[in-house]
Amino acid sequence: MYAIGGSASPTIYSQGNRFLAPNTRFDKEVTKHEYAPESEWKNWNWRSEGDLTLNGAYFRESGRGSTSSFAKASSLSARPSTLVATMTQSAGALVCRKGSHC
Repeated sequence: MYAIGGSASPTIYSQGNRFLAPNTRFDKEVTKHEYAPESEWKNWNWRSEGDLTLNGAYFRESGRGSTSSFAKASSLSARPSTLVATMTQSAGALVCRKGSHC
């Protein structure tokens, strides 16, 4: 449980993300339900669409499913999760030098 979390009945839609679980046995779940019992969080609307889960990572969905209001609010469509490595290959800290443009 390391990537997405919430409390107070959040709505979460994860699209096109890549989740790589650590090698530790009990740290594979992507979702975290911050001290809420299952009887409460099972009604929270959490959905995963097109996510890539690696090394045993898993996303625990809950709630009633997607709503039309989410589709209307979304201005961008998610890219396929298989593109994450390509899209982030140059990501990281900038190498800046004093007196030079960064």
